[in-house]
Amino acid sequence: MSPVTNGINGHDFSVESLADKILSRVESKDPFFSLEFFPPRTEQGAANLIGRFDRMRAGGPLFVDITWHPAGDPGSDKITSSTKIAGTVLNYCGLDTMLHMTCVKQTKETIKKNLEKTKNLGIRNILALRGDADESWGYQEGGFNYGVDLVRFIKQEYGDDFSICVAGYPNGHPDSTSYQDDLLHLKEKIDAGGQFIITQLFFTAEEFLTFVKDCREIGINCPIIPGIFPIQTNRSLVQLTKLSKLSIPEEIQKVIEPIKDNDAAIRKYGIDLATDMCRTLLNSGKVHGLHMYTLNLETATIQILKNLGLWCQDVAKPLPWKTSANPERRENETVRPIFWCDRPKSYIHRTQGWDEFPNGRWGDSASPAFGELKDYHLFFLRSRTAKDKLRSLWGKELTSEADVWKVFKHFITGAVNENGVKVTETPWNDDGLSPETNVLSSTLSRYNELGVLTINSQPNVNAVPSTHPIYGWGDKGGYISQKAYLEFFINKHYAEALKTVLPKYHPRVNYHMINKCGTTDHTNADRSNPNAVTWGIFAGKEIIQPTVVDPVSFIVWKDEAFGLWHERWASLYEKGSKSQEIINNIADNYYLVNLVDNDYPADSILWEVLDEMLAASQKVDLGKKSNGVCAENGTQKIEELQIH
Repeated sequence: MSPVTNGINGHDFSVESLADKILSRVESKDPFFSLEFFPPRTEQGAANLIGRFDRMRAGGPLFVDITWHPAGDPGSDKITSSTKIAGTVLNYCGLDTMLHMTCVKQTKETIKKNLEKTKNLGIRNILALRGDADESWGYQEGGFNYGVDLVRFIKQEYGDDFSICVAGYPNGHPDSTSYQDDLLHLKEKIDAGGQFIITQLFFTAEEFLTFVKDCREIGINCPIIPGIFPIQTNRSLVQLTKLSKLSIPEEIQKVIEPIKDNDAAIRKYGIDLATDMCRTLLNSGKVHGLHMYTLNLETATIQILKNLGLWCQDVAKPLPWKTSANPERRENETVRPIFWCDRPKSYIHRTQGWDEFPNGRWGDSASPAFGELKDYHLFFLRSRTAKDKLRSLWGKELTSEADVWKVFKHFITGAVNENGVKVTETPWNDDGLSPETNVLSSTLSRYNELGVLTINSQPNVNAVPSTHPIYGWGDKGGYISQKAYLEFFINKHYAEALKTVLPKYHPRVNYHMINKCGTTDHTNADRSNPNAVTWGIFAGKEIIQPTVVDPVSFIVWKDEAFGLWHERWASLYEKGSKSQEIINNIADNYYLVNLVDNDYPADSILWEVLDEMLAASQKVDLGKKSNGVCAENGTQKIEELQIH
């Protein structure tokens, strides 16, 4: 019922280096921006920052960079380390990422170790810096004394594996003997292998334009990107100028002094000042990119970029799911099972150790070994504050399964719950309600209210333009089709009724139905072949099918889907409480079901299937006992079936 593909990639996923991307944008005079962040000092701060990356990704930055920061050993595996944050941004948030790296007081062995770790994470961009040299530092013969030493080492050891950025100082490096000497040192870094320059902050457009002119006169012809610092508070301004050893211009001091204790007023002034300066730079014809020092904040940066017309909320998606920016995955991965549609970070986490990724077709679905979902807490918080927030979303106290059904309904409808808050997430939906699910919200809400707890869905679509605001992805001028898909939890009573209904709809409707322990696996699908549920047709390219329902992967997903009841929901409550008992009982007794309507040009009949299930459930013997229900310890037990 779906088109056939020869498995050739239908989208251009050629891996272009960051240096080449920047050069291309400069030559075409296509403006861009990049964002700088620093690693936070706590795990909670790290998790919050990951959410910020996801939000700021929507604006279309060309890349982000992460500073080399003492919030933990920069080369360690701590969540707060620079390399860990940078790897997370690249692999899980889908943003091309550059990592700052310093070399002063470091051995060649340490530098090599850090570069290897960086490369293994998929990071291919380095901002090579000397680092802060305190009074204990002295010149080391044959060691790393300046940024140029790190640039040379990277080029000698890794050739073109990394794009190398170096720092420029429009007012001269504070430790340099003169501005002219500093320019010559900068040229030395470029001649050694540096491919583009990002500058230290400055306060006037004239400072930067003069710096560019002086660089060109001595033969520095690579792209030079201005570093833009939006003034957001008086404290941050004083701290940053102190670190960079810059003087605040008198005209800025005069404005800030009367409002130095009014953060809102200073932020507004900083936004206006930065906007005017950036507009002057962009209008000069000498500047085509801006590097924003965010200080890990988003409001001021986003407003400045919106003022300049650079913030783009409708960035085209190359594929229907959130892609990783890791070069290996970006080049080779074009197919994923639909089950992780709303948990893309989990899917990447499980598959990060794969030697190869499916390209064109899912292929032999039995061959990939999905990893365990360990060390995943970076993406959600376990703190008391976080638990209190989730309880306000999912119920401070639960008295029956019907209370759980209400949570699902509130999420689907966007309604405010009894705690006065809007349910913006569930354990199975990390990024809120998807636009496609929102299209079905009025219908889905009715079924959730009746205990059909939906966690994933898409409507059928027949050849809509690839630029469609909801269903579109891929190149312009293409057409997108997809089959209606629905995934949900139901109690055993509904499951027994559904089994009696589904044979009537074969072969149009494919289904999988399974309980927590997996001892009961019902399906009418070919267990050896995936079913493509999304595809795109583009001019001059073969059909691509990026989303599939794969029977083997479904078993892996089943464990995760049921586990989330315990790990993310039941864990919010006191052990042995009524609320925890209700959630655990659902996890132990419900079934996970997915349905695919293969006749995508016709109106979907999945709602008809559910309506017949609900009607048939009234005919099932309500006194029936539940045999073989999966228990936490893996043993079998008999319980009275809870009927609603």
